[in-house]
Amino acid sequence: MASVVETVDVEVPVRTAYDQWTQFESFPEFMAGVDRITQLDDKHLRWQVHVGGAERQFDTEITEQHPDERVAWKSTDGVTHAGVITFHKLSDTNTRITAQIDWQPEGLKEKAGAAIGMDDHRVKADLKKFKSFIEQRGHAEGAWRGDVPR
Repeated sequence: MASVVETVDVEVPVRTAYDQWTQFESFPEFMAGVDRITQLDDKHLRWQVHVGGAERQFDTEITEQHPDERVAWKSTDGVTHAGVITFHKLSDTNTRITAQIDWQPEGLKEKAGAAIGMDDHRVKADLKKFKSFIEQRGHAEGAWRGDVPR
């Protein structure tokens, strides 16, 4: 199992960062390799991605979600994938976002990429893109403020 932990500080209030993150269908705008996310209901998402030249589709379930604090998920089919994004208020206008992702690399390309830290670089780059994405807008495009208990 591969594991990645990365952090980025963004210059927006915690509510703005969290609210934008809950707009899962916007992920392709700042996540490399994510072609499309379809939100099926409050707890289920269908992902279409391309990794190492291979296209994949898999479903995830939100396993825990608390406004302005965290969003956790796990895959329900296809790839073995789970993670949590946490939001930490640094000040009224600054937020720290931490991503912890665990996944099972499949095939030689993915295993080699994980071994040399390509997944760490990808997550770090995606968080930097999210930082630019939300700071340029200054506000969230929408929000889901519901709570999903663990």
